[in-house]
Amino acid sequence: QVQLVESGGDLVQAGGSLRLSCAASGDMDSVKFMGWFRQISGKEREFVGAINWNGGSISYRDSVKGRFAISRDNAKNMVSLQMSSLKPEDTAVYFCVADRSLKRVVPSRYPSDWDYWGQGTQVTVSS
Repeated sequence: QVQLVESGGDLVQAGGSLRLSCAASGDMDSVKFMGWFRQISGKEREFVGAINWNGGSISYRDSVKGRFAISRDNAKNMVSLQMSSLKPEDTAVYFCVADRSLKRVVPSRYPSDWDYWGQGTQVTVSS
């Protein structure tokens, strides 16, 4: 079992920055990827980005490339999402996620492929 707790969600004006953090605990030796999904009100959950827990490779959805950055701290069992140049369309509940599949070579874009989810933290970007 892995437990994930997100923090850092807030109300911010367009163009601003925000940093989300995810504290993980439990059987981290089983984790292959950690990352972030978001759910915009009325829409399906969508992939934001992910990092290989041991290798460090990172991937992002196209709409956040150049604005969002994922980092990890294995010693602290932490993963962060640094968000810059925020837009109103970034408004969503952001979820920290973990995938324990050691066979997967790239992180999945499908929510059902992720084994562990945090409770979510609200990010609201005003115009």
